Amino acid sequence: MTYSVVIVDDHILLSQAISGLVQSFSRFNALYICKNGKELLDKFESPKNIPDIVLMDINMPILNGIETTEILKSKYPDVKVLALSIEENEETILNMLRAGARGYLMKDTKREILEEALLQIADKGYYHTNTVTKILVGTLDKKLTEVQLKDREVEFLRLACTEKTYKEIADEMCLSPKTIEGYRDALHEKLHIKNRIGLVLYAIRNKIFTP
Repeated sequence: MTYSVVIVDDHILLSQAISGLVQSFSRFNALYICKNGKELLDKFESPKNIPDIVLMDINMPILNGIETTEILKSKYPDVKVLALSIEENEETILNMLRAGARGYLMKDTKREILEEALLQIADKGYYHTNTVTKILVGTLDKKLTEVQLKDREVEFLRLACTEKTYKEIADEMCLSPKTIEGYRDALHEKLHIKNRIGLVLYAIRNKIFTP
């Protein structure tokens, strides 16, 4: 089966190069390129222009990648978004995952990793590179899926995947901020995770939270 891909990036030469690369992959077909999210949504008005996967940059004029991904999640839930960006800070990646991105790649990624990411997203629904994981989370051990979480820990974990601050999470759970910090620190230690994005990735991988 061949999957269709659209590239959204305001750097035309780069998007053309990525399009050519995608076209060279045996199971993928590059449909077209767009300069920003608005241009993409305009194209989507015609059903024939709706692809299986969108390779989405983040920093773009008019309508950026995060805003566009949120709209796609709402209006076109079957379209899978793979972020392709130079941004590697925690908050940007968290926001992109919350918006509905199925994976996150750096623009300096290797050809074979891009192909593997597209395959994983097409076949399994999600993909996260080792590069991003190691930068922000550290290596996640396979045994994490065997960890038993308490009900309140699961509740905290789901809320940690939202945009709520830890203080707001404490208010919603009717707990003190200090208790919430205790949940956070305990999960960091139990799951061998270093920060909030690690919690988000763990929750997504283990189907505790669906973006």
